[in-house]
Amino acid sequence: MRARIEKIFGTWKRCYGLRRMRWRGLAKAAVQVRLTAIAENLKRTMNILSVPA
Repeated sequence: MRARIEKIFGTWKRCYGLRRMRWRGLAKAAVQVRLTAIAENLKRTMNILSVPA
């Protein structure tokens, strides 16, 4: 279970720039993490819904 979650965080750090926070403060950092989660979920949804040619 832990490896599955750590893989997601690693992807976020590598692909979405979460090694450093864009804004200061806990509330703004939480917004950045949520936006990253939304982007990742949209990407996964598009992969699931795509029809092979």
